[in-house]
Amino acid sequence: MRLEDIEKARQGNKEAFATVVRHYTAMAKAVAYGKLKDRQLAEDAVQEAFTEAFLHLDRLKTAEAFPGWFKTIVLRQCYRILRRKRERAVPYEEADEGIRQTGQTDRVAERVVERELQRSVRDSLATLTAPMRLAIELFYFQGYTLQEISAFTGTSVPALKKRLHDARKKLRGSLPVADLVSVYHQLYEGGRRMLHLVNGDVVEQKLRQGGVQGDILVWREIYTHGPIFAKPEEAGSRARRAQYLEETLGIPGAEYIRISEAQEKVLAEVRNYEEVVLWFEHDLFDQTMLCYLLSRFSGLDLGRTKLNLLCIGEYPGVEGFRGLGQLTPQQLGAMSGTWTPVGAEQLELGAKFWEAYTSSDPVRLQELVDRNTSALPFAKEAFGLHLERYPSVKNGLGIVEETTLQFVRDGVNRPLELFRQVGDRLSLFGMGDLQYWHILRSMSLEPCPLLHIRGVPSFPGYGQKAEALREGTVELTGFGDRVLNGDEDAAARRGVDGWYGGVHLQGKVPEWRWDASRRRIQGPLTESNSPT
Repeated sequence: MRLEDIEKARQGNKEAFATVVRHYTAMAKAVAYGKLKDRQLAEDAVQEAFTEAFLHLDRLKTAEAFPGWFKTIVLRQCYRILRRKRERAVPYEEADEGIRQTGQTDRVAERVVERELQRSVRDSLATLTAPMRLAIELFYFQGYTLQEISAFTGTSVPALKKRLHDARKKLRGSLPVADLVSVYHQLYEGGRRMLHLVNGDVVEQKLRQGGVQGDILVWREIYTHGPIFAKPEEAGSRARRAQYLEETLGIPGAEYIRISEAQEKVLAEVRNYEEVVLWFEHDLFDQTMLCYLLSRFSGLDLGRTKLNLLCIGEYPGVEGFRGLGQLTPQQLGAMSGTWTPVGAEQLELGAKFWEAYTSSDPVRLQELVDRNTSALPFAKEAFGLHLERYPSVKNGLGIVEETTLQFVRDGVNRPLELFRQVGDRLSLFGMGDLQYWHILRSMSLEPCPLLHIRGVPSFPGYGQKAEALREGTVELTGFGDRVLNGDEDAAARRGVDGWYGGVHLQGKVPEWRWDASRRRIQGPLTESNSPT
């Protein structure tokens, strides 16, 4: 979504506003449905919200502020619909009899108690000043974050915190139930009983700066590198990965195991949270993480814990979007609450992708990529690109190696610049620097090196800076040039020893190859039908 379209819409351009509508409709419906739990009412709320937004676009100070501003309008329309909606009054005896017949008597009793509790709370709110009452209403009952309330009311966050504190102190003496303040926290804690799972430290820091409430866990894994197992949480699988990551990327095995065990402990205790939000991106690095977590959640008893997903591949006004870490704390904060519920379809599809990705038969992943996978809209392209990592039938190179050689031939001969340009070209991989240094180093090894790397005593390891690479140069060898032309086969001459998800290719006759012309994985190969 371009800021220019929003700016044109502010100036009354109806075509530009139609573009804005198309872009934000899905997100707006997801937010509205999360509040109304009714698809028709959600559509009504969104239609009214777009109408209100169009009529008041002149009030929008900057185009960049549109997402948060429009979300507030959507929520306001939802609350208007909820206020208009009236439930049919049913005598307690009638409701009790009807539900007793379905074996749900306890739910009626709980609902009656809950309504009585809410009535008592609202009666007590009448004793508060108007500013206190508004803060309590929006924060505890409507579920707005402090930042949303601040933007809506024009009151600073510190001032709102003070009002909430004073209100709780006053209510503590006036509420008919001594511990009713704690009931507020059970109904809605403003995020304190919410867990956010994210993909990097930068995202964590910016979410905190943006005011997102709740616990944040950075999921630390590199499922795009090394041996991958269907159940990596098992001790044996974890130990094998720890050894491989230490040998190839320099990640200390003991540290990897400690972090992995801590992460899995959080998953095992996830029912302690009311809600879990998965913040992930469109690239392969994130999609493998997302599918692993969905696979794990599909096998867990979540109880009443709600599972949500926020997964994006673009952001309004951000050209060349690579990931959530590019966004400002304010932009990330504006997306709070725009996540959508994760249902059985997403859980099932995530589990299938993880099973296929970790399988020793890549045809399973090929077949899954060929299907309709719209429940996880970014998975198809990401895992399709993963298949291009396999040695090609053309020259035995994977797409990362092929792209690297092409850039070197075009004159890019500095390691840091190579990493930047290859990363930009293949941004859908989400490839980190340690992974790329491992690939670049492997391409320079005997026998039959594809590249000569000069002036680099050693590649930086885990936790090290890349200063040693600034003076280094990369040159294409004669063999590398012939491979790039398709005159020689790198796999047949150099041999292969690498992991592709759950597939381990070894030797000079790779069992599986990628056929770019057919967009298919090909295999198994034998000496008789292998490239020469």
